[in-house]
Order: sequence, then C-alpha cells, then structure tokens
Amino acid sequence: MSALQKLIRFARTSPTGQYWLARRIVLQQLQTARASVNYRLAAHLAAGGWQVGYRGCVRTTYIMGLFGSGRWYINALILQNLGERANYFKDGIYCHPGPTAMIYSGHATIKYVSLFQELPAVTSQVLESVRSRFADLIFVYRHPLDSLLTNWIWVRTYLRDRRMISGISQVYESTDELCAELEGNFSEFEAFADGELFATMPGPRFLSFSEFIEETALFKESATLSLRLEDFAADPFKEFSKIVQVMSVELDLSGLHLARPKTQPYRYKVVTDRVPRFRGFIDALDADTKKRIEQVGYEVGV
Repeated sequence: MSALQKLIRFARTSPTGQYWLARRIVLQQLQTARASVNYRLAAHLAAGGWQVGYRGCVRTTYIMGLFGSGRWYINALILQNLGERANYFKDGIYCHPGPTAMIYSGHATIKYVSLFQELPAVTSQVLESVRSRFADLIFVYRHPLDSLLTNWIWVRTYLRDRRMISGISQVYESTDELCAELEGNFSEFEAFADGELFATMPGPRFLSFSEFIEETALFKESATLSLRLEDFAADPFKEFSKIVQVMSVELDLSGLHLARPKTQPYRYKVVTDRVPRFRGFIDALDADTKKRIEQVGYEVGV
C-alpha cells in the first residue's frame, strides 16, 4: 500500500480508529533505534493531548519559571539549538502518566494561585512525574527584585493597554525613564508588591513579592536543575550545556553560537541608587523575605 493510500485510509477512519491507529504507529516507531525516531509525528500527537510513550532514557522535560524569570529566553535557546529534539517543544504544560520525549514550557506556581501562571494542582502533577523519574524539571529564575520591576511594568502595560511585552526595554528606552515612572507611581508599585494592585478585578491576583520569593525557594528545592538567568549573561555556553546534559541529548556543542539575554542583569541596583523610595522599600522588607532572597543565592541590597 502506497503512502497516499495509507493517508486516504487514515482520513476515512473514525476519530477513535485514527487515535488507536496513530498511537500504534507512534509506539512502533519509538521502539526502533533512536536515529529513526519520528520526532515530528510524536510531538504533534503528544501536543494534541495523546499519550506518547517513549521506551528509552528520554524523560519528559518541563521548563518552568515564575513570571518575569527569563523563561522565554530559555525557550528560544532550545528551539534554535537543540536540533531534532526541539521538534518536541510545546509552550504550555501537559502531564503524561509516563515518560515521553516532549519538552513543555510554562509559568507555574507550587503553593499560591496567581494571575498568568499555571495552578498549583498542575504543578503538583509535574512534580509527581519528577519524583517518579518520568520527567525532569528545569527551573529558571533571576534576582527577585529584577523580576518584581519587570512584572510590575508587564502587568500594568497588559491590563491597561492590552499590550504584551517581552521586557522593560520595550516600554522604556533607558533606565532613567523607568526610574521616573517608578518615582511618579510608587504607590501603585507598592500595591503591586503587596499583591493588592488589580486585586478587585475578577479572577486570581498576581503574587505578592514575599509570595514570589517563597515560590522561588520551593521550586529550587523541587527542580532537577535550577538555572540563574544572570549566569547565562556571563557564560551562555556553560549554562546551556547543563540543559543538554539533563535532557540526555546527543548534540555537538562546538559549533553553537548562543546569544546572551537581552535583559540587563541586576538592573534593580541602578534603580536603588536613583530612586530613594525604592531603596526604602528594600530596607523595609521583613526578615523572612530577606532571608529567602539570600537562600536562593542573591544579595538583598546593592
């Protein structure tokens, strides 16, 4: 039977029949040598919610981070440099009862329900897969104060202008402009940091700053691999190599040219120097919050 005849036969089959036929084909292909694995077909089926098992050393990979953490940057590195395995990538979180070759990416929380982030119930399923050795969790994060500034600008831009941005630089051409905006709207910033800004709107609110840091600590405790965005700014090759190793991808790294993050590392330090009220905000953080910032590997001050 020719490939065209097989396609016509498949199209005429009932949806249930298509499911079982396609699943059988995928399983047969995934049981062959790795070099002959049909990545694109498996990715397409799994992305549609079908359970695609993988008998081998590959486990489902989850790229997760809190909002404003640099996850989009990691997504781009994977899509541009991971070769065939990148065909498994899907922006979104889906849980499977066993190992797959899929790569899922999304914002999520472990403890608190938050605007724009997957529910803790979803994250709980991911963590169970990690504990069962069906999956690996790669957690990306950066200095919480940088995330706080980015998230405040992102949320106010989206909710007021219905415009999605990838970073502060899309709104302000310089840090001076950001500082002027912060100085002129500091009460709004404080309300956002307390989790009160837009809290009267329908649906969940955004995380408070203390909740954000608590979530960061919880993810670091649970992740297979934790990556700091600032380390990619210093040596993207070294950090990307860690991802390749965790995912057990056979990849020639010698020819890669990896871009550094566009975001400015430790921008909060410049803002602290230029906006006295922001310095006062940091000084007034409670002891537990300051301790958690240090526990996740960052200084609290400048």
